[in-house]
Amino acid sequence: MRSHFSFEIPFIGHRRQFLGLSCVLVVLAIVGLLARGLVFGIEFRGGTEMDFRSTGDVTIEQMRGALESVGEGSATVQTAVTEGEPGFLVRSDTTDPATANAHAADAAGSLGLAADSYTVTTIGPDWGTDVTRSSAAAFAVAILAIILYVTVRYEFKMSLTAVCALLHDLVITLGVYAWFQIAISPNVVAALLTIMGYSLYDTVVEFNRMDENARQLKDGVHRTYYQICNFSINEVFVRSINTTIVTVVPVVALLAIGGTTLRDFAFAMLVGELLGTYSSFAVASPLLAMWKTREPKWAKLEARYGESAAKAASGEKSGE
Repeated sequence: MRSHFSFEIPFIGHRRQFLGLSCVLVVLAIVGLLARGLVFGIEFRGGTEMDFRSTGDVTIEQMRGALESVGEGSATVQTAVTEGEPGFLVRSDTTDPATANAHAADAAGSLGLAADSYTVTTIGPDWGTDVTRSSAAAFAVAILAIILYVTVRYEFKMSLTAVCALLHDLVITLGVYAWFQIAISPNVVAALLTIMGYSLYDTVVEFNRMDENARQLKDGVHRTYYQICNFSINEVFVRSINTTIVTVVPVVALLAIGGTTLRDFAFAMLVGELLGTYSSFAVASPLLAMWKTREPKWAKLEARYGESAAKAASGEKSGE
């Protein structure tokens, strides 16, 4: 496999800028998580979700007023569109099904809405605790499985840098949810787990080329690990972009015309897929190259061919 370009894009030459940008994004995400916190859906904390459909000209202020009058003053209200019709998605802390249904019926009646214009879903706090525990266990098992697989297939250094890229993607995605106060639902958790697989796929494709080139590439130009890493990224970069485009298109369609539940999943997938593509060449590969270059073998080659490495990283041809 060879690069689709007539020249090498200097990804590794800009590793400090890439890693600096990633550090800024991670810090902003952590600030958002600490300052604003995550908003968890009723599936995690227990409560009631009221889905009002075909509400016509009813405004969000009128909906809030109707809910306050029936005892749901602390509920959060969001506008929603279902099959082209306007509506509202209401989340409250009420955990008693009879009370929740009575409040929804009274609110609909005061606004002149039909009796079949809403649905009520109530989830107890025990179920939410089970979902939280299961989600945490799924993430832990996934991380351990990734470390084991990459270590056995390649090496331990690759497994740790791959996990760093995964955590980079997950933390920034959660930071986006914190800053915009978007509720975390089981669909979002499913999307985050999917993101881990997608990000790992892109990273492993690059690591595979780097591993093969480090053992077999003898072209007299790419001698240091930085050079080999940069060349390997260029070889698979178009493949990564094509894969991203193909997977992003249906996600954007879900985000644009899907229902409220699908949008939760699609938004997390969109952010995560873009981050996964970015982190493979901007986080995982540079970190691995920096770490591998400290090994005696690669350190000697870097010392010997450092000038050539600098030229290759800046996009110049060796010997010019």
